[in-house]
Amino acid sequence: MVLHGGALRLNLLVNSNHFYKFTSFLGIRSFSEKVLSNPETASETTGDHLIYTQQHFALKESLRKIIDQEINPHVDQWEAEGKFPAHKVFKILGSAGFLGVNKPVGLKFHIFSYSQTVSEELGNIRCGGIPMAIGVQTDMTTPALARFGSAELKKEFLLPSVMGDKVACLGVSEVGAGSDVSSIRTKAVRKGDEYVINGGKMWTTNGTQADWMCLLANTSDGPPHRNKSLICLPMNLPGVHIARKIDKLGMWSSDTAEVFFDDVHVPCKNIIGQEGMGFTYQMLQFQEERLWAVANIVTMMDNIIQETIQYTGQRKIFKQPVLYHQSVHFRLAELQTEVELLRSLLHRATALYIKGNDVTKLASMAKLKGGRLAREVADSCLQYWGGMGFTNDVMVSRFYRDSRLMSIGAGADEVMLGIICKYMDTLPKK
Repeated sequence: MVLHGGALRLNLLVNSNHFYKFTSFLGIRSFSEKVLSNPETASETTGDHLIYTQQHFALKESLRKIIDQEINPHVDQWEAEGKFPAHKVFKILGSAGFLGVNKPVGLKFHIFSYSQTVSEELGNIRCGGIPMAIGVQTDMTTPALARFGSAELKKEFLLPSVMGDKVACLGVSEVGAGSDVSSIRTKAVRKGDEYVINGGKMWTTNGTQADWMCLLANTSDGPPHRNKSLICLPMNLPGVHIARKIDKLGMWSSDTAEVFFDDVHVPCKNIIGQEGMGFTYQMLQFQEERLWAVANIVTMMDNIIQETIQYTGQRKIFKQPVLYHQSVHFRLAELQTEVELLRSLLHRATALYIKGNDVTKLASMAKLKGGRLAREVADSCLQYWGGMGFTNDVMVSRFYRDSRLMSIGAGADEVMLGIICKYMDTLPKK
């Protein structure tokens, strides 16, 4: 089967019983199974989209129903409470197959386009915290496990994560080691057939509710890019301490924890892939994470601009709607143009990634532009809401708070600039 105009030729796994055994093993008839069981509609893009097929749009429609019925009616309550019920929401999504659209073995690059579709549609959730928490589960903690983990680890950690029975968190950032991943200090020392882990993690999304952590730790004293490993760490082990739930500027409905490890014993078999390859695996996860984040925030920016158009069309000043002032509708036109340009960059990067290309530069550019444009959209649109924009009663103010993280999390703007400069060969020579 040839997908996307001959871009990617899949192996026999697509049409063999192995694929169906995998999805049966998950205990669900996932949307991805339905897609790939119908090669004709799975491989033909629609006339009005560069990379999405009819199945992609059917996926978006199905997910939108869940968002409208099971999530959005409760968002205001969960925002006020500072936490959403992750196990309940993830089980709903997992049962419908939405936590595993990018997980079938052997189909990674093609299936990634469906992951992007899910991310875009999750942008219709009326806050940033819940989509972020879902993204951590699907595209930040599990890609390396799905790609490099043993069959035993997949059964214990990946299967229940895809089904929504377990909540996952990512343990990378530390105090003093956020964007500079190579500087983490958490250690996992081998003793017999176990690792003994000591240290701590910061800014851990889903941290107070998680059942397991995809932990990046130093497993040797070698060079910083070759001494780290990814480890599946059950959060109920003795010595794992949730120090506090962090009070944040935005993303209120997403719990964020500081976690400490005090002589935590984990079997050596819990390591993902090869020992010492953790930094490399994590960089691969970051590439997908950044594209996922951009896809999500593009939808959010679309919604904020449209809601601002509707509000300014009704709100009057100087005897005419605010929207009728040239400075307002011109500015909104500029912002929508910028969003469309970002969307084009995102789809180009996704299309190239589907073909198996390294898109680190394009992903970094998209992440950089996404964070900066979100701040522009939030600030400009909030201004046009006047006093209402300064309240917590409207979506634009929530977006103003939540979107600020885009330029910080998953690699700060300055880190993205450094990566781009590296690919441009403009960095100062050492």
